[in-house]
Amino acid sequence: MKPEDITRLFVERANAKDAEGLSLLYEDDAVMAFPPGQQTVGREAIRKLWEEALPKMPAFEPEEPLPTLISGDLALTSTPPKDGSGARAQVVRRQPDGSWLRVLDQPEFKQP
Repeated sequence: MKPEDITRLFVERANAKDAEGLSLLYEDDAVMAFPPGQQTVGREAIRKLWEEALPKMPAFEPEEPLPTLISGDLALTSTPPKDGSGARAQVVRRQPDGSWLRVLDQPEFKQP
């Protein structure tokens, strides 16, 4: 019920190789900047992407979220990767039931 919960839920579902569960963390028309240099648009496309990618990916490590910025029903969440490279950021929106879902997901920012 907090924006930061999505980071924990993402790691749990990714490590369970649960593409459907991951996709349910996103709004229907969410945009994810992944794979690198591309955008994946919509919950169904995000589910398909994770369905293909998860079997090839190593386990995800939990990352401590940075302080969240909240303005009304929007929030900006972010985490620094454990390896110290770049950053991760997401915009989430509060849903009518009080939960939060990702609207925009930038899984990695890397310095050129």
